[in-house]
Amino acid sequence: MAVDLGIKILLVEDAGTMRKMEVRILQQLGFSNIIEAVDGKDAVEKLEQEAEIRLVISDWAMPEMDGHELLCWMRGQASFKDIPFLMATGHGDKAYTAQALESGANGVVPKPFTPDELRIHIDKTFGIEEKPAPVVAARPKISAAGKVHLKMAHIQITDHLILGVAQHLIETGKSSPEHFDLETLCMPSWNPVQAALENGEVDGALILAPMAMDLFSYGVPIRMVLLAHRNGSIMVRNKAVKYNKPYQQFFKHKAFFIPHKMSIHNMLSHMYFTQMGLRPGVAGNEAVNVLFDVVPPIQMPNFLADSHDACGFMVAEPIGSRAIAGGIAERQLLSSELWDNHPCCVAVFRQEFIDKYEDVVQECVTLLVEAGKFIRDNVEEAAQIAVGFLDPKKELGLKEAVLKNVLSDPKGIKTDNLYPVIEDLNSIQEYMTSKMGIGRIIDLHDFVDLRFADVACKNDLSAQSAGVGEGAGAQRLPAFEAGEVRKVREGKYLTFDLGDECYGINIMDIREIIGLLPITPLPQMPSAFKGVINLRDKVIPVMDMRKKFGLEEVDYHARTCIIVIEVSGLSGSTLMGGIVDSVSEVLQIMEKDIENPPKFGAGFEGGFILGMAKMEKGVTILLEIDRILHAREVVQLAQAG
Repeated sequence: MAVDLGIKILLVEDAGTMRKMEVRILQQLGFSNIIEAVDGKDAVEKLEQEAEIRLVISDWAMPEMDGHELLCWMRGQASFKDIPFLMATGHGDKAYTAQALESGANGVVPKPFTPDELRIHIDKTFGIEEKPAPVVAARPKISAAGKVHLKMAHIQITDHLILGVAQHLIETGKSSPEHFDLETLCMPSWNPVQAALENGEVDGALILAPMAMDLFSYGVPIRMVLLAHRNGSIMVRNKAVKYNKPYQQFFKHKAFFIPHKMSIHNMLSHMYFTQMGLRPGVAGNEAVNVLFDVVPPIQMPNFLADSHDACGFMVAEPIGSRAIAGGIAERQLLSSELWDNHPCCVAVFRQEFIDKYEDVVQECVTLLVEAGKFIRDNVEEAAQIAVGFLDPKKELGLKEAVLKNVLSDPKGIKTDNLYPVIEDLNSIQEYMTSKMGIGRIIDLHDFVDLRFADVACKNDLSAQSAGVGEGAGAQRLPAFEAGEVRKVREGKYLTFDLGDECYGINIMDIREIIGLLPITPLPQMPSAFKGVINLRDKVIPVMDMRKKFGLEEVDYHARTCIIVIEVSGLSGSTLMGGIVDSVSEVLQIMEKDIENPPKFGAGFEGGFILGMAKMEKGVTILLEIDRILHAREVVQLAQAG
């Protein structure tokens, strides 16, 4: 029995590019009756308007009403409480999965997902199972020669090349393991790797360090035994968008792609944009102006080419270099320029396999260390091996020349120092929990089993700490652009008047200037907000700038106008109107003409003042528009909108 392909599906997703991709995935599976909603509030309207909706697939992090709120609302409504609900979310950590299931979701599909993954979840939701889940007790198998059949999972990135080289060394007779036969399982994305580890389909895997730590924190019986590499990731920017100073404005108000929430790429991207003075993150309860979207790694170049609102992505190689070679992207930086010698992917085994087959684990770890040194010493041959290992179905179009460049870049991937350093892993979990609110702190001495690396790396003089120091990894700026990052104030400003004072807003944050329009008051708005206007069928909250700054209110006059500004919102950037006395001119203001704002005392909210520009006509107060609003005001505005 199969799911009826004619059922009506409500797809709820606020990110337009992601929604298009998910529609295509559903269509690939044969579903054509798809109703789209842009957030939870829109979904409620669709549910009340459309009859016979048989399945809801919803994102979690959305403005106004998020996916969890939508789920709870549906489960509390007699008319909708029995409609199957799949949470499709970039929140791939276990805490969110558990919360969704406890609230009544029929399943959780972590992003990024493939058509096959979604089909399996839909089938399960409707009680259809193609085959029973793998039974842990059935693994591993013993060959006629008495060797253990070792099954290891990976995905299509150079971070996992040590596994491919290990397999090559065995197949060519350069290495002959005494205790095991190796089978490598190439998977399309991180979620199948995670699932295979959880259900015992594989004995071990190469997997993202934060993802492995998250699994361990929720009781999945795995232990880390080795690093898979150091460094190896790249940040690229959209070539279709002109890259000019100030560089912050290139990324501001745009989407940025990461491969998984529980990844070093999420952490390093957060570090980079935060150091730029931006507000990065996923959609949710905090205002962000660089919106992180989770996208399948191999699909990132296509997503970047299709989205004019995307500024770039950070991912493991060779995906970034392939996008550069294809004319889609330009190199921004390598991950080593943010944190040199950082860990990323790690080798893990299931605990029961370690307990039963210590000799196999030791032999495998030793072989992986040997493979890492082989890559260092034989770049051309390693690139040849990588083409077949990373692209077995010839779908990615990988070229040896690209892979050779990736493997030979002195600032790129390193595979000859795979010894796990507890302090490095602790830097990751400390930053992600304290700075980003992601994951849980674990006892790393319980998670990392160093016995095997101690033996495999005992003669390796490079097996020493990468040493970011306490908190140092989170403090470093890219050396090549450190000076530019600090110059966040120089640029063109639109100046306007409020009483006797002149203020300036960076021109890149201005969308347009309009005359006064009818303002509709709304209840429970922040005190400085007058209400909302309808600008070409788009509802925009409007704030009286005089009232926000504590100035005396005056009657509006002929020169009073509204500046439409792009500010940080709950799902990326959003539009807001600011009522000002009059608009003056656009000025080019240099850093040398800007002084830091004076300290007004504890009772004055001056955090929104970027600096004081000394101009010929007097002092212009430069505003950091994203800091004019409090976090609570952002939430209220999203609800009011």
